[in-house]
Amino acid sequence: MSQAVDKTMVAWATSVAEAELSGALPRRWAHSQGVAARAAELASALSNDAGLLAAAATLHDVGYAPRLVVTGFHPLDGARFLRDEHGADEQLVRLVANHSFALLEAEERGLREELEAEFPLLEEPLLVDALVYCDMTTTPDGEPTTAQDRVEEIVGRYGADSAVGRFIRRASLEIFAAVERVDAALATQPR
Repeated sequence: MSQAVDKTMVAWATSVAEAELSGALPRRWAHSQGVAARAAELASALSNDAGLLAAAATLHDVGYAPRLVVTGFHPLDGARFLRDEHGADEQLVRLVANHSFALLEAEERGLREELEAEFPLLEEPLLVDALVYCDMTTTPDGEPTTAQDRVEEIVGRYGADSAVGRFIRRASLEIFAAVERVDAALATQPR
């Protein structure tokens, strides 16, 4: 993907996410902007996929927009919206659908088979890990945090016995491992 295409995709993603989230869910929009800022920090480690990561980071929570809620599971609702209303890039849609170990939450909600069938996980581990890193090291208000604090915040906000609480506790070790892999990849980058 060329840099011009990357910039076009990122600008489009920002426009779509802002239109869907900024008015209805300003805190979710702030989080999305923070996740996108984290993605920009990873550009050197993901040179060929930096634009794709930035677009996915910006759009990862678009499925929370009230007008897009169909299943109540934001990764699936967001991915369907991007695919069906925008004909978005397949890799982008699959990243949004599967961000931050969404398959585990889909399982909690009885939607795993549906998610896997429509949006198979990308076989690009560093890119998938990078989106986990960006999402799970950003607070709901868009500020940097640790993955451990983010997991605790999510459990506290949703409750340990909720579908989200159960999912995030199940996924926590995988989240922490993904963040460690990205940190290791960043450590090898020239400063």
